[in-house]
Amino acid sequence: MSAETTEQGAGTAPEGPAPGAAERKREQRGWYFYDFACSVYSSTVLTVFIGPYLSTMAEAAQDAQGYVHPLGIPVRSGSFFAYAVSMSVIVAVLAMPLVGAAADRTGRKKPLLAAAAYTGAAATTAMFLLGGDRYLLGGFLLIVANAAMSVSMVLYNSYLPQIAEPHERDTVSSRGWAFGYTAGAFVLILNLVLFQSHESFGVSKDAAVRICLASAGLWWGAFAIIPLRRLRDRAVVRSGTGHPAAGSGWKQLVATLKDMRRHPLTLSFLLAYLVYNDGIQTVISQASVYGKQELGLEDSTLITAVLLVQILAVAGAMAMGRLAVSYGAKKTILGSLVAWTVTLAAGYFLPAGAPVWFFALASMIGLVLGGSQALSRSLFSHLVPAGKEAEYFSAYEMSDRGVSWIGPLVFGITYQVTGSYRDAIISLVAFFALGFVLLARVPVRRAIAAAGNPVPERI
Repeated sequence: MSAETTEQGAGTAPEGPAPGAAERKREQRGWYFYDFACSVYSSTVLTVFIGPYLSTMAEAAQDAQGYVHPLGIPVRSGSFFAYAVSMSVIVAVLAMPLVGAAADRTGRKKPLLAAAAYTGAAATTAMFLLGGDRYLLGGFLLIVANAAMSVSMVLYNSYLPQIAEPHERDTVSSRGWAFGYTAGAFVLILNLVLFQSHESFGVSKDAAVRICLASAGLWWGAFAIIPLRRLRDRAVVRSGTGHPAAGSGWKQLVATLKDMRRHPLTLSFLLAYLVYNDGIQTVISQASVYGKQELGLEDSTLITAVLLVQILAVAGAMAMGRLAVSYGAKKTILGSLVAWTVTLAAGYFLPAGAPVWFFALASMIGLVLGGSQALSRSLFSHLVPAGKEAEYFSAYEMSDRGVSWIGPLVFGITYQVTGSYRDAIISLVAFFALGFVLLARVPVRRAIAAAGNPVPERI
């Protein structure tokens, strides 16, 4: 392998002077706003509106046996939404490593981020055109928006080690999550007011849903302008000379995977994150099922609980960011995994038909949710070799989104065997317990040094 050289030429951003503290703060403030822009999609579209609405459109198009036939394939109408989400994950998993490799190879992260962000925003805004039996259009737009969201998050996250000094990253990452949850809660409140009082606004229920869906895309596109104006591209360090040949994205993907084998401690953290994050994602996705099917709660109660999680996640992310300054990110994450375990244990004993106790559970989830995610992102940023941020964060995002089916599978199998949603929810403790053990065994200071990065005083 040839010696690494810094190359600046066509397709590479000019390096320029190292940014001072003021310029770095400006970039950080711009960076926060991408979370502010795109998190509305997750809260309004994915969490609340698109699942029931897409299922309703599929039911309107189903045959006498309850099937729809996308591309001639018989699919139960009730399963179409789940299949569309699964397809979006497949598309994202295929695209993320290639986009990440291209970003690191060319140094042009910002144009790629813009392309992903506005592809997702446009697809989400176009959901205003849904209705009737247009389930195929709905499925297509969901796949595009979800995949674009995942790709954009790879590029967005990869900026963190470039815009924040090692001692700042826990705080910066936590603020980003807090910005995202703030926007998600604010827009969700507005959309719920419109949805619940649509007659007062002179619109039908169907039109209200379509407006809510489109509003998330418009918000995403509007506020994405801020990070795209403030973030800057950087010169790249790469091997050899000349321009990459066509098709080299796949070669780069293979090279990235081989390179990660040279950093086994980074891979050890990714494994721990994969396990406990799968538990987190499953709790998020299955909590409403548990509330409705086991506890017999109304839809309005479940939607209010979602909103409560969004609001409290802001405070949780900021509070855990402060704890990380004092105790280090690793210890704080380990503490959050203990809190997740206690939360699930409390959920197991919740009485049926008692919204107050379910709101208490939602509060516990909200307080640990944002901090767990924010600190995991900042800790991983220390484990990434310089010049490979987007490639490595594509692997991180794949761990986040690409393998998050194991938890729901365990949840489903446990319910199938026991017939109890309480047993299913408590089975998820295994993910947090195993994740705790795996993370506790990672010598993060040695892992940071092995990646060639400076080791913070507290980590």
